[in-house]
Amino acid sequence: MSRTRTLVRGGMLVGTDPALGALPRGDLLVEEGRIVAVAARLDAPGAEVVDARGRIVAPGFVDTHRHTWQTAFRGVGTDWTFRAYGATVHGRIRPHYRPDDVYLGNLLGRLEALSSGVTTLLDWFHCADRPENADAAVQALRDAPGHSVFCYGAGVADEPIADEVRRMRARLPDDGMVLGLRAPQRTPMDTVAADVALARELGLRVSVHVHAAASPPGGDRPVAEMRARGLLDDRTTLVHGNGLSDEEIAMLAGTGCSVSVSPDVELRMGLGRPETGRMLAAGIRPSLSVDTCLTAGGDMFATMRTAFSVERGTGGGLTAQDVLEFATMDGARTLGRGSRTGVLAPGMDADFLLLDAEDLTVFPVTDPVGTLVSAGHPGLVDSVFVAGRPVKRHGRLLGVDLPALRARVLASRARIAEAAGVPLHGPWAAGDGRAGALTEAGGEPDG
Repeated sequence: MSRTRTLVRGGMLVGTDPALGALPRGDLLVEEGRIVAVAARLDAPGAEVVDARGRIVAPGFVDTHRHTWQTAFRGVGTDWTFRAYGATVHGRIRPHYRPDDVYLGNLLGRLEALSSGVTTLLDWFHCADRPENADAAVQALRDAPGHSVFCYGAGVADEPIADEVRRMRARLPDDGMVLGLRAPQRTPMDTVAADVALARELGLRVSVHVHAAASPPGGDRPVAEMRARGLLDDRTTLVHGNGLSDEEIAMLAGTGCSVSVSPDVELRMGLGRPETGRMLAAGIRPSLSVDTCLTAGGDMFATMRTAFSVERGTGGGLTAQDVLEFATMDGARTLGRGSRTGVLAPGMDADFLLLDAEDLTVFPVTDPVGTLVSAGHPGLVDSVFVAGRPVKRHGRLLGVDLPALRARVLASRARIAEAAGVPLHGPWAAGDGRAGALTEAGGEPDG
């Protein structure tokens, strides 16, 4: 299909320019990869027509924090606590990852995200045990269609990273890299400050994990400490933020920070209640993220539903429209891409989805936004367009040899599992949710 001029006709449009509002039936015109018009009816002689009748047309989802390299072991951490995750994945599994394993995990994970409607994704990569691993991760992101941002995770140890960060920065476009800071709850603040200084020198945004599960026994005030050192501004994204005081949340708002909430993982690993409502009340429009497929599903539908249900069930006033915006336009702002994607409006990249409104799990659709947030699932994703180019049509990814990829991933997983001494079937040693003796193997990860 040509990217030159495409008319998407007759769909239910959501996530449009707020001034336009949702259209129960509308058209979308794309030229050279960008949206040029959105209206109830458009005429575009000569344009290739995509029939969107019986479809919801929505912006592509934006996932602002995912450890994509772990995809080959999806589901094994369903019963784990945060400590069990750190001990097993970072203590036993990660040391055995070779570049090809990283490549396959990242490629599979990025394709899965794309297939379920995630057109923009931040890959929070903390498997850079050797430079070749980071190179493999970036190559996989390039080989998968979609907008991908590589977040170089600096790790936990107080070790030099500047040369490697500069090397990776030279390989990536201006908006294609973020620096993942070492967590301030487990790293000397001087080291965190040096990482931020490096990011600012290189023109990078920063992302940092902060949550109560990582706090020392006596607790601490990581946000207050970072603010006191001048380390917070509108280029900073805080991931999780569970258990932060009202005062520290106000500090985030006051310094212009963005926040990424991973509701499924936060609840299942015992990090605490997702803070979507408290962030919103403080004036912060949070974004949403999957985090790790070891513990949760990799789609934004489940992520939206959990965020919505938890907040509504505990007295919050969150709306379905809020949650859809968290997963689209607010996610784009979090990644510094708010002027490019996240909303169906003229001038934006043509990143959009066609979702089957006639599927029996959602039919008949009366409120498209409410339907997506309360009952949406990956099976509805009929088509995915990135910059006007179809990458999935009629339920199938285009140009991807999935059987060959599946075979390679299974072989990679088998080799790593054997080397790490973990089973391929049934619960793992840490699967009962207790860290047990495994905590001696690796301690806590950075997120």
